[in-house]
Amino acid sequence: MPKCHAAETFVNASLAPAAVVPRSALERMPKWLICVPLTLQWLWLALRHGSSTLPSVANPAITAGGLVGEGKLEYFRAMGPVAQAATAVHCAIDAGLATPTMTLQQTLTNAGLAFPLIAKPDLGMCGHGVRLVADAQALDAYVSAFPAGHTIVLQEYLPHSGEAGIFYARHPDQPQGEIIGLALRHFPSVTGDGVSSMAQLVAADPRAQRLLGRPDHECVYDGRVVPPLGQVVRLATIGSTRVGGLYRDGGRWITPALTAAIDAIARDMPDFHFGRFDVRFASLAELGQGRAFKIMEVNGAGSEAIQAWDPDTPLRTAFRTIFAKQALLFAVSAANRRRGHRPIGLLRLAQLHGMQLQLLKRYPPSN
Repeated sequence: MPKCHAAETFVNASLAPAAVVPRSALERMPKWLICVPLTLQWLWLALRHGSSTLPSVANPAITAGGLVGEGKLEYFRAMGPVAQAATAVHCAIDAGLATPTMTLQQTLTNAGLAFPLIAKPDLGMCGHGVRLVADAQALDAYVSAFPAGHTIVLQEYLPHSGEAGIFYARHPDQPQGEIIGLALRHFPSVTGDGVSSMAQLVAADPRAQRLLGRPDHECVYDGRVVPPLGQVVRLATIGSTRVGGLYRDGGRWITPALTAAIDAIARDMPDFHFGRFDVRFASLAELGQGRAFKIMEVNGAGSEAIQAWDPDTPLRTAFRTIFAKQALLFAVSAANRRRGHRPIGLLRLAQLHGMQLQLLKRYPPSN
């Protein structure tokens, strides 16, 4: 039986979650039920500001402000030297084009990339289609399975055990921005007890069970292996709750040093005012000092306040956090509208959303 190709052990034990963590109040709720109060607030804000698509100008240089339908490369290409230096090395290729192996290898070499690396869709969400590829053969298989005519982003693999979503906002009339939320992501994992097999550990963990039987995610592990006591075995490349990841509120790690570092990066991206930087880092101490982190992705107006999914966060507090995020999003967008930027139409927004949802179904499974 093959071993899980995504399995790893945590380098920094302080970043590893407890063996079994209960689901948060939001995780236990049906998605449609979560959407009801958020939609009601959105409609109220739309009436107040006179536009249901106003957040599409939160980041005027990005498609729909990053609300939906934008590509990862839009953010990367807008970066100046400060932001680029803090971002993982990457390049792009087009699926469906006949690319000889030697030419592809030269593309990687020119970009400063080497295996293993991360392959992901330019247009994606929630980790759909994100895979760790070990060699040229695995990359060829990924490209062959990818929808023709669409762009693949190849990115250096960051082995750091820490991952965070850093939520940033800057009012267009203010010279500096702030970090309005920080979530620590823990990858889906199980912790060995020296007695139970991998199969038993996964079966006993409600989060790890989300990995099983999913057409959009692939995880193969040797169920007979018995991990040593205390060993944390990582089961996926991505940390999304879609596959059993755990989010923790990391607000206490928001420091003046980290805020200054993120603000400098954001202001090095023209007209970027609202969104989330997803980063990998080696230690929480260094993250708090605003150094030794690498940006994997940037998300715009559609970013979720994922710190609200912390199991220790009461439901009332979680919704208060999300409501505050939406209210601020409209306020920032309203200021950009006063500067002459026009929101996109509702039909166009629906078209972008529909296109993105259809593409997610066609991507190779994540791992």
